[in-house]
Amino acid sequence: MGAEENLAAAKRGYAAFGAGDAATAMAEMVDDIEWVTPGNSAVSGTVRGKQALGEHWAKFGAKGYGVTPEYWFADGDRVVVLVRHSYPGEGDTDAADVLTFNADGKLVKFQSAGDTALLERLFGTK
Repeated sequence: MGAEENLAAAKRGYAAFGAGDAATAMAEMVDDIEWVTPGNSAVSGTVRGKQALGEHWAKFGAKGYGVTPEYWFADGDRVVVLVRHSYPGEGDTDAADVLTFNADGKLVKFQSAGDTALLERLFGTK
């Protein structure tokens, strides 16, 4: 798939996630998705597979997490999304998400770069 198709898939995924529809958000991911959260918090590290990812997302959901995509960039198999993360009582923070797609247009890797100190405050450290 090309950059435009990958960008469209990313937008569908963010929209579904924002609507609380995990199944649709995961529809265009490979089964062994690699999800990387930066830092030394209890939710930092690499999660593999849709089952583990659903459990990972639940931890964020329990904290009232929200994400708003603001800017989209696509080139080949990568889509970069500049986002606002929000947690009740903590305000908003900026982050950059890098999504990598395979030749079939399925998401194979997601990596975020954001406020790791905030994650440590909210979730504790490892």
